Amino acid sequence: MSGAGNIRYKVAEAARLAGVSASTLRLWETQGLVVPERSATGHRQYTEADLARLKRISWFRAERGLNPAAIREALEAEGAANDESGPAAPPEGNADLQVGRKLRSLRHAGGKTLEQVAGDVGIAPSVLSTLERTSQGVSIAVLHNLAEYFGTTVSSLAGEEEPQARALVRAGEWRNWPRTTPGVTVQMLADGKNQMDCHRFVLAPGASSEGAYRHEGEEFVYVLAGRVEFVLDGDQFYDLYPGDSLYFESRRRHAWSNRHDGETVLLWINTPPTF
Repeated sequence: MSGAGNIRYKVAEAARLAGVSASTLRLWETQGLVVPERSATGHRQYTEADLARLKRISWFRAERGLNPAAIREALEAEGAANDESGPAAPPEGNADLQVGRKLRSLRHAGGKTLEQVAGDVGIAPSVLSTLERTSQGVSIAVLHNLAEYFGTTVSSLAGEEEPQARALVRAGEWRNWPRTTPGVTVQMLADGKNQMDCHRFVLAPGASSEGAYRHEGEEFVYVLAGRVEFVLDGDQFYDLYPGDSLYFESRRRHAWSNRHDGETVLLWINTPPTF
């Protein structure tokens, strides 16, 4: 099986993940904003890097109101900055695929088809199929709903309850969750099966939960950098800035998004570990 870095998405799949229409992707291609690869049969194929670029294009257009020329200039400036900061880290190994594998195993153990599970959770079978194959392509909200459906937690799917746990975790030595959601990086601040989920969330501009979810427990969120918007129960809105914190019962429906034009970093604690 190919590693996560070798995944290719068709037009419809890439459009869904980027939150735009397939015709919009084709328009952006004619405008020179993105140039996808082509398969041997001439079909467009989008890489993970393309998906990240599509997210940025969408954000520049929706949040900053930039025209195509200005978006190209902004993307080129970001690319130059990334080049100066050094080469990107190599793609992670097959651990990035474990969420999909675990979900497939749980589905098979329950004697369920893709169509049955997708219908029960409220997503398209193709979305679930992509998730099982690549461990990518769904929002945090959908991932939580799937975990709840199978009687487990997102943390467990991500391999957080490993037997060999470190008592001390040094800065920068955090283990990452598999990257199931574009723009969302979740780093584990404590190893093992504990009474609290302790995470460091890093949200790219425009990243969000893409829907509300709820579960048992209580949560504490502290903003280390950037800005994040939380919505509780659909009608209570909170804009949090560096140094701000929010405490709420996890059974309340909660959604969040980074509407800041830079990266947002959160300290996020959930107890008991029901997320």
